[in-house]
Amino acid sequence: MGKWSPADDEELATGWRLWLELSDRVWPDPSWDGTPADAIRQVRSLLAVCEEIRLSYLDENPRPSVALLQLLQSMSFVASFAVDLWHDDTHPLDVERAELLHGDLASFADHVAGVRAALARGGGWVELDRRPWGLPVD
Repeated sequence: MGKWSPADDEELATGWRLWLELSDRVWPDPSWDGTPADAIRQVRSLLAVCEEIRLSYLDENPRPSVALLQLLQSMSFVASFAVDLWHDDTHPLDVERAELLHGDLASFADHVAGVRAALARGGGWVELDRRPWGLPVD
């Protein structure tokens, strides 16, 4: 995963916002209806937030950080396969398709964990990116 160090407080705030948004929005929430399309709904929502953060950051910064933009853009790139594959699949899952969907979501979750780790290292809040019992998330 890339390295990022904020150039100023505004960039630090953008990194912090992204880090917070990535904290729990990869896996389906309790309202999930059991279909792949609904599981991907939350990923698509997260990607929309990432795009909002990216556009806001570009609007506010005449010289944006390439590293931060790469982290933001990597989200949609990595998620694109799973989103394209599952976004319109409204059929209930069987065991085989559930395993495939889980694998796609797990791959995306691994990427999100890497982005969060890069943000935490660059932003200086690594200690916040740990599980309650002291084990690192990544």
